[in-house]
Amino acid sequence: MQPGINPGDPGDLGAFGSQAQQAQQAQQAQQALGNLQAALAQAQHMQQHLLVAQQQIAETEVQGQAGGGLVAVTLNGQGKVVAVRIDPSVVDPNDVETLQDLVIGALDDAAENMRDTVKTILGPLAAATGQPLPGS
Repeated sequence: MQPGINPGDPGDLGAFGSQAQQAQQAQQAQQALGNLQAALAQAQHMQQHLLVAQQQIAETEVQGQAGGGLVAVTLNGQGKVVAVRIDPSVVDPNDVETLQDLVIGALDDAAENMRDTVKTILGPLAAATGQPLPGS
């Protein structure tokens, strides 16, 4: 403040500078609020897409097979086995180990197919966030 000038008088240059600084701070706060609102809207949009993707995964079923299709397994989106098909030609009471290996191979194949399906469904979401999918 200048001597002989009362605060708030038109000749008080210090008050003018303070008012300009306050106006600039208010503008910056308004801009930050706008940025925050945009980020929240984007997060809500991503959350909606994630819910749709989760529902799509839950409704998905994949199949895996081994032995050229002699054993086939179907998994749902929760990773539960919902069907097993075994060709009668591989059922040999004297060679249970081969059948066990075929079942394990079919389960592994189905699990890999589910991982690929999940990556396909979630890939666009991961790309939007700039984060890679786990296991990518």
